[in-house]
Amino acid sequence: MNILQQKDLNHIWHPCSQMKDYEDFPPIIIDRGKGAYLYDTEGKSYLDAVSSWWVNLFGHANERINKALCDQAQKLEHVIFADFSHEPAIDLAREIVRITPANLNKVFFADNGSSAVEAALKMSFHYHQQTGRTGKTRFAAVTDAYHGETLGALAVGSLDLYSQIYRPLLINTFKAAGPDCYRCPCGKKRETCDAECFVSLEKMVTEHADEICGVIIEPLVQCAAGMKIYPPAYLKKVRQLCTKHNIHFIADEIAVGFGRTGRMFACEHAAISPDIMCLSKGITAGYLSLSLVVTTDEIYSAFYADYRELKAFLHSHSYTGNALACAVARESLRIFREENVLSGNEQKSRMIGEKVQELFGGHPFVGEYRQLGMIGALELVADRKTKEGFDWQRRVGYNIYRIALTKGVLLRPLGNVIYFMPPYVVQKEDIEKMVIVALESVNQYFSL
Repeated sequence: MNILQQKDLNHIWHPCSQMKDYEDFPPIIIDRGKGAYLYDTEGKSYLDAVSSWWVNLFGHANERINKALCDQAQKLEHVIFADFSHEPAIDLAREIVRITPANLNKVFFADNGSSAVEAALKMSFHYHQQTGRTGKTRFAAVTDAYHGETLGALAVGSLDLYSQIYRPLLINTFKAAGPDCYRCPCGKKRETCDAECFVSLEKMVTEHADEICGVIIEPLVQCAAGMKIYPPAYLKKVRQLCTKHNIHFIADEIAVGFGRTGRMFACEHAAISPDIMCLSKGITAGYLSLSLVVTTDEIYSAFYADYRELKAFLHSHSYTGNALACAVARESLRIFREENVLSGNEQKSRMIGEKVQELFGGHPFVGEYRQLGMIGALELVADRKTKEGFDWQRRVGYNIYRIALTKGVLLRPLGNVIYFMPPYVVQKEDIEKMVIVALESVNQYFSL
């Protein structure tokens, strides 16, 4: 352990970590980044195959974004966003309205993904209270959902690893069995099914429609659950169900938005528009914290009234609409448009899929490889026939991750799932390295 690592551990409590692990595996101190690579203080490089928790789109130290940030810093860093505004926020909001699905015309600014979910839940509940549907006080979600780690976000999530201990503090949410295409209870295949598993959510929502404000769901990919991918037909049915019962469809696109699934937004695969869309992560290409809640004129109008009616949406954050973050996000969207990013990602997505199939095809411990756009996931199993996973206490994915780091690739796992979510700037040789090191690390762990 070097002196910087020791200083870190003297005072820093790292997220999503058992700090005792750092006794024999201290934090890697990163000195700089460039493109798809990170470089530590000892000069070793790491391919950032997970985009630093899914946020980095255009590489570290991107010259265009660096310039946009520096230029904005010379003009305005931040200003109170109540009664004031600025050009970067105005430009960003206009562009977001242009590129998001139809009817999403109003943009509410927040700080991070969890904050966006909190604002969306409050907005939905508050709307129903102000439009005479006062019995609608609860939300519906699905199993294996993840929407963040503040209390409201945990309440609509369904991963016990994050939420179990806090249950006495959480609002009571309706939970239906969500889609699980690898272990489909209906015996279907995601490529050909009609989302028959939707019956669970449909039954629950229909029975409790008078109580439900909104249904919140991660479109097409349940990321934290292990990159569980399901078909667009499920989203179409959610949209139809919510419309039928005057329930808001809240699309949590925090992780899957901005090109990750091959489209700008995952909802586009189903050609549907939600009532509320939560955006964050890639919006600033990994530079600064920012999130948006994008909604309809109808929802906005329920809060538009004379001051004496007390209908305003009194939700705020100190750094709402931060000018630096907005300027960076504006430049990020310009890069999408001017560099034809989505088209370029199609080829890179194919490269990833082809390389994985070439190297992992028939692997004795890979139950399934699933991919959608620039998201790929290898689910490791003890038995391919029964699809039995490994005991969580073995920490299979974590140990493979540690091996991969020694080989210069950052592959932070999700339980027994090793996934690929690289920055969009990866090149062919980076993709080959990413998949080759993943195979070498898996084989080394299993002594193959």
